[in-house]
Amino acid sequence: QVHLVESGGGSVQAGGSLRLSCVASGYIDGVTCMGWFREAPGKSREGVAGIEDSGTIGYADSVKGRFTISKDKSKNTLYLQMNSLEPEDTAMYYCAAPSWGDCSGDVLDRYEYNYWGQGIQVSVSS
Repeated sequence: QVHLVESGGGSVQAGGSLRLSCVASGYIDGVTCMGWFREAPGKSREGVAGIEDSGTIGYADSVKGRFTISKDKSKNTLYLQMNSLEPEDTAMYYCAAPSWGDCSGDVLDRYEYNYWGQGIQVSVSS
């Protein structure tokens, strides 16, 4: 089992910034991929950013140049720095991890992930 806990969400005005954190615990030693997803009301869950220990990093086109994903293995923590936030970024954000290993290079594919955090709300007003 892998347990994921997100923090850092909140409400900001357009153009503002937030940093999300996700602390992983449990059987995480063999997990080499983690990602961030989001789900807006009435929309399906979409991949925002993902990172593998091999160095593979992927971003959704809508966040490229604005969001940065990083990972601190010593703290078992995944981060998502979100800058230049837009109202369209408003959603519930989820941290995710596979049960073992990597994401086969497809870090934005939700079906590569087995464990999910409880989610954290990000709201951006215009």
